[in-house]
Amino acid sequence: MPHVVTTGCVDHKFQECVAVCPVDAFREAETYLVIDPEECIDCGACVSECPVDAIFADTDVPDEEEYWI
Repeated sequence: MPHVVTTGCVDHKFQECVAVCPVDAFREAETYLVIDPEECIDCGACVSECPVDAIFADTDVPDEEEYWI
């Protein structure tokens, strides 16, 4: 169950979450960050570091954000 970055990150690309990821699972898209599901170890370290609360476990993504899965 990897974690997912959602809408709150678009046009921001905050780096706090990237800094705490122990496996470098974050990738940069043009206007947002994504988490590589093959690399994510589901540790959750990034969740509390996200300043816009845009990171969720893939099983906890709000309904309106499910297209990010």
